[in-house]
Amino acid sequence: MALLDVDHVDVAYGDVQVIWDVSFSVETGETVALLGANGAGKTTILKTICGALTPIDGTVSYRDEDITGIAPEDAVERGIAHVPEGREIFTDSTVERNLELGGFTNRERIDENLRRMYDLFPRLEERAGQRAGTLSGGEQQMLAIARALMCEPDLLLLDEASLGLAPVIVDDLFDAIRRINDGGTTVFLVEQDIHNALRVADRGYVLESGRVTISGSAAELEGNEAVEASYLGA
Repeated sequence: MALLDVDHVDVAYGDVQVIWDVSFSVETGETVALLGANGAGKTTILKTICGALTPIDGTVSYRDEDITGIAPEDAVERGIAHVPEGREIFTDSTVERNLELGGFTNRERIDENLRRMYDLFPRLEERAGQRAGTLSGGEQQMLAIARALMCEPDLLLLDEASLGLAPVIVDDLFDAIRRINDGGTTVFLVEQDIHNALRVADRGYVLESGRVTISGSAAELEGNEAVEASYLGA
């Protein structure tokens, strides 16, 4: 049984359809990448999974339960955490307060989970009392991921985690994603950075103009000229 199953989903913004007949699955314990150029529809897929958008056709299932159109807060309660593009941290609050707010579903374990996040991202512990808006871009992304993990999700959705970051920070970030998965969290990430995504993923799908065009193992997709062409919009 797949942890997440997206089955023949169509999505529209008003009268404009942007996703056509998209199907894919994510098994428990995997890291799966959804690859594609900017504007391919990757963010729309994530919003559909976590309930921010409701498809016009098709279903989204989680643990074999139909959650199509679920309220985002109910998705969190079921164990789905979404790190959106742009991070959406609370810039006027401290790093530690951001993390505490992320743990609202299991307040009795906040201290324990804070320790886990500081072990995963030591830089956040160094800046625990600092206003989140004063962090570097890479530190803010670490904070966004750590805040999502504070609710102990079974499935972590990551939207363009590497966007706009320096290469050395990107390397550290993907190493952290691997450690998160090794720790038992299933990861579904959408990325333009095809090579780093496939470095940590077990499998991947390529989304092109709202349609899945290619799928396969990370090894099969890495270096595939058709993947490169789709990614570049060729």
